[in-house]
Amino acid sequence: MHSVVQAVTDRIIERSKDSRKKYLAALNDASAKGVHRSALSCGNLAHGFAACQPADKESLRQLTKANIGIVTAFNDMLSAHQPYETYPEFLKKACQEVGSVAQVAAGVPAMCDGVTQGQPGMELSLLSREVIAMSTAVGLSHNMFDGALLLGICDKIVPGLLIGALSFGHLPMMFVPAGPMKSGIPNKEKARVRQQFAQGKVDRAALLEAESSSYHSAGTCTFYGTANSNQLMLEIMGLQLPGSSFVNPDDPLRDELTAMAAKQVCRLTEMGTQYTPIGEVVNEKSVVNGIVGILATGGSTNLTMHIVAAARAAGIIVNWDDFSDLSDCVPLMAKVYPNGHADINHFHAAGGMAFLVKELLDAGLIHEDVNTVAGFGLRKYTQEPRILDGKLTWVDGPIESLDKEVLTNVATPFQNNGGLKLVKGNLGRAVIKVSAVPNGNRIVEGPAVVIDDQNKLDAIFQAGELDRDCVVVVKGQGPKANGMPELHKLTPYLGTLQDKGFKVALVTDGRMSGASGKVPAAIHLTPEALDGGMIAKVEDGDLIRVNAETGELSLLVDEATLAARVAGKVDLHHSSYGMGRELFGALRNSLSSPETGARSTSAIDEIY
Repeated sequence: MHSVVQAVTDRIIERSKDSRKKYLAALNDASAKGVHRSALSCGNLAHGFAACQPADKESLRQLTKANIGIVTAFNDMLSAHQPYETYPEFLKKACQEVGSVAQVAAGVPAMCDGVTQGQPGMELSLLSREVIAMSTAVGLSHNMFDGALLLGICDKIVPGLLIGALSFGHLPMMFVPAGPMKSGIPNKEKARVRQQFAQGKVDRAALLEAESSSYHSAGTCTFYGTANSNQLMLEIMGLQLPGSSFVNPDDPLRDELTAMAAKQVCRLTEMGTQYTPIGEVVNEKSVVNGIVGILATGGSTNLTMHIVAAARAAGIIVNWDDFSDLSDCVPLMAKVYPNGHADINHFHAAGGMAFLVKELLDAGLIHEDVNTVAGFGLRKYTQEPRILDGKLTWVDGPIESLDKEVLTNVATPFQNNGGLKLVKGNLGRAVIKVSAVPNGNRIVEGPAVVIDDQNKLDAIFQAGELDRDCVVVVKGQGPKANGMPELHKLTPYLGTLQDKGFKVALVTDGRMSGASGKVPAAIHLTPEALDGGMIAKVEDGDLIRVNAETGELSLLVDEATLAARVAGKVDLHHSSYGMGRELFGALRNSLSSPETGARSTSAIDEIY
């Protein structure tokens, strides 16, 4: 193993020693010999299978066959989740073919950040992760199930499902992806039209046409945002079948992989031959593998919160120092938009996951000795699925990239470190995604332009007041303030200024997520303004230094002046009601800092 990867893994194991021990003890307490529904009374059991078909009902009566719970995030407004409409019946049939039964255990909400972007509903986005985790737990709480299949792909859905699943860590579980949509117009063209619209050079009709040509069919959006970062993370952590993440929804291979997932999870139950509970698949080594995979490909900054939160649900404590130290030694091997012009389909065609895993394993950058849903050892994930002679099989993946402008090897990376940097100073601690930021734009020092709502930037931009070097500061956007919405409405304006030759950066206690692009953005700043963070004291004109090379984030105002300042009040009135936000006040108030996962802290911390 690479010495830094091993050192980070060792310190996570040591840091998590007590909490992980308690988690594994809880798994042992929850495990059962034989089928789990055998603990139910006759009345309980009768309710549990009352609506089943006669054959399934008889199987469930016998207490000899596994019952698999299906937790689905289907809705047909979300393109990535629309294919899931037909999955439950398909999965039930596949389970029946191996002598098991499946029931839909729960449906969980699945909102789209792309639809709510810049809208009040975006303030429920991060909060929805906790709702999804709790909904998953409610569905599995009937104790009818010996394993589960998790149907989710996008931003908060995957981490929410994973957190909920880990509270039932004694059960084997697998994620079942549905794949990305096929490629539309080039992402570079989409970004160009967005900037033209921000400058008033094209009208709304032209913008809508470009957006519709990009997001055009069922499947995950093709840029390398949080959804596809989730899929890569799940696969490299061994929670999905090898090579299953990026097969298009209408590819015949997709159905074969879906059926195999159902059959495989049956084998992983206590009645099968390969009992492997999800709480043992997710361990310190697999968590490090997930982080390395994200760093090596320039994945979503959202994962700096989601991996932390999911790991904590398994008794594993990870922080941003771990991300930063790993990023310093993990080379950037992929260029997928916004880190390049290609999309996730191009990444898949160039060698995709099989090539990536092979390179990282051979370089000692990820751990091979881990449990996966495909069996012990991550080397299985260097293979690709194929249909040969009408049968699903796996073959060795490519040993060379098929498109070196999209995917390269460890020896000749696009840059020698990963796509993420921890920045810190008197403003606090934040993360910055540098993989898409040109070298000449990674150090910015300029006067602050302070706003407390991303929608206020438009008027300042249109008035020409931003035609200069500057650091835009958006405060009052943290988890406790308003649920930490993504701030992508800022991107076209800041990108335009950078194209004009100005040095610009963003500093915020909010998010920019997986589509963080070419403008240096110090995001997830902690402590947030509402928690007494220094960002609340920043005023227009204050000089700020953002140095993504050295990791410096400094407010260049003398200490005496700062001590005398009164923190600006965070106005939360407009975020406290409307679009259902009034229902989430208690949950918002309970969220932890971004570095600790921006998660609801009340229960898990007390137990583990």
